[in-house]
Amino acid sequence: MPSEDRQAYARLRAAHLSAVRASLEDHVARLAWPRERIERYQVERLRSLLGLARERSPFHAARMADVDPATATVDDLARLPVMVKQEAQDEWDRIVTAPGIDRAGAERVLAEQRWFSYTSARHQVFSSGGSSGVRGVYVWDWDQFVTLACLAWRWQVRADRAWRPAVRRARLVVLEAGEPPHASTPLFDVATGPSAATVVVPAAAPFDLVLAAVAEARPTHLVGYASVIGRLARAAIAGSLDIPLVRVSTNSEPLTEEDRKAIDTAWGVPVHNLWGSTEIGVQAVGCGLGDGLHVCEDEVILERVDPAGRPVGPSELAARTLATGLAGHTFPFIRYDLGDEVTLLPGRCGCGSAMLRVSDIAGRRDDDFRYGERRVPASAFRHVLGTDPLISEYQVRQTAGGADVLVVGAPDVSAVTAALVSSLLPYGLAHPEINLRSVDRIPRHAATGKLKRFVPLSD
Repeated sequence: MPSEDRQAYARLRAAHLSAVRASLEDHVARLAWPRERIERYQVERLRSLLGLARERSPFHAARMADVDPATATVDDLARLPVMVKQEAQDEWDRIVTAPGIDRAGAERVLAEQRWFSYTSARHQVFSSGGSSGVRGVYVWDWDQFVTLACLAWRWQVRADRAWRPAVRRARLVVLEAGEPPHASTPLFDVATGPSAATVVVPAAAPFDLVLAAVAEARPTHLVGYASVIGRLARAAIAGSLDIPLVRVSTNSEPLTEEDRKAIDTAWGVPVHNLWGSTEIGVQAVGCGLGDGLHVCEDEVILERVDPAGRPVGPSELAARTLATGLAGHTFPFIRYDLGDEVTLLPGRCGCGSAMLRVSDIAGRRDDDFRYGERRVPASAFRHVLGTDPLISEYQVRQTAGGADVLVVGAPDVSAVTAALVSSLLPYGLAHPEINLRSVDRIPRHAATGKLKRFVPLSD
């Protein structure tokens, strides 16, 4: 990226972060809202979203012909069809509500940017493979990013203000992708106070480099991939890392009990686990005191549904979870199938918040591979396969020493194979064997039509 472009980005980024900090006061205050106010605000936000989507999105207009946005309630969402990822990508130009941006233009932004960039209309474009294996392209507008950043950080800000003794100079190490097109780095590389500083450490770098960078930065706060922070905690337990931590925030991967226990043993600090997606942004965040995650009900509506998309009761088992992102006005996701299964937690949290809680998200059952004692998260594959514009779908089948990978599309096989090998190295696979093959289609389950993206050896 030319220096003048990088400087222009830095100026816009600084303005954006100032908007985040200005909005944090409001978002922190919302954590103390009573139940009635949460529900009233949620309904008005929903009506605003549905009204805009009906007028500006042909895709959504055709789906909500029988729903009046001006009088709609949360219960009325059940009258709308479920929205799925493949459909969202196929119908991109009929979904987006902002003039002057289409799928082709978004792809150009992704292809040309060397750092996270803004369009002329102050949009940001991201790409992700996500948990489904279908490559997705997403656009966030200026106000949406402000809202999502506040959702990601308000619990930690509230907790830091109550922390005694106070941390005078907070230093945040961000363990994320570190480069475009992933949304995680700009979303979490946020200094929430005037004296805070941030350091981004690419999570996919060889672990000895990650360890050295974190040790040098001496953070008070760690945020990033759960598996990487868990590994750092084990290094601290072994005496290889000494840092003055007061808080940990995990995201992007399921937080396992093993990693949570290691974090507690190493540092004994509060853990704020986050459940999010590039489509919706931030769905739920742990308060650091009580169990589970608080749903961001002021900006997200979650529906636990049966296989037919009908809502189920709080104590009933759900087949899937649908999400409506109330902040996403440029590319609305309404009743979007997240694919994750969530369980509601009963009772009021000890932190005092009236926002509903769900159990920590375990992720999809097919997420991770184990090679002996080594665990390789699915994100190691998604980081490469899910962001290649020449790959539309993929399936990863574990082998004894690596994986067989099927892709639909016409990527540079040698380059993608080399990238996958590099992505697996940090997880302890010294010589991963990757066999990548381009195919016309990937077989799906005959009964359900679903495609299993990650197939472990046991299958």
